[in-house]
Amino acid sequence: MQSDVSRVLASLRAYVTQLPEEADVASVFTDFLNTHPAAFERAHSAGHFTGSAWLVSADGERVLLMHHRKLDRWLQPGGHADGDTDLARVALREAREETGVIDLCVEGDIFDIDRHRIPARANEPEHWHYDVRYVVRAGADDRFTINEESQALAWRSVAEVADGAAFDPSLRRMARKWLSHG
Repeated sequence: MQSDVSRVLASLRAYVTQLPEEADVASVFTDFLNTHPAAFERAHSAGHFTGSAWLVSADGERVLLMHHRKLDRWLQPGGHADGDTDLARVALREAREETGVIDLCVEGDIFDIDRHRIPARANEPEHWHYDVRYVVRAGADDRFTINEESQALAWRSVAEVADGAAFDPSLRRMARKWLSHG
């Protein structure tokens, strides 16, 4: 487990090297990881790591978003690590489960990080998600299937998401990153 955590820490350091303007946010992730041994477990009630996918089409022009059933807003696919410290694998697994797209692959290391508060629900207290996001690219067959976690799925132009005031700020940030990435 420690070597896996070391890999996450190394990935966060590499992320800051590429995006020094996000050093403060990355340090919150690093501090949380260094002080909470159960940080990858959903049962850790203060917060836990999650993995998400910036799921782009084969040509990189579109992103697949899901209208999340519980949160009632458009988001990227993603979910709980549930003990898995390989957050890229978590992002890939969640992308497949939540979209039904089969031909997917993770590209590169951490693309984005986002710490956000999850509101309390029936059996779950309010808590933090430390979301680590990866680029996941679809192959030629990008057909999707809606599952019970979403009300809808839709391929959207990355440029539309970058400029769309109705989209979540973190989605707009990732879209702008993607467009500047080239």
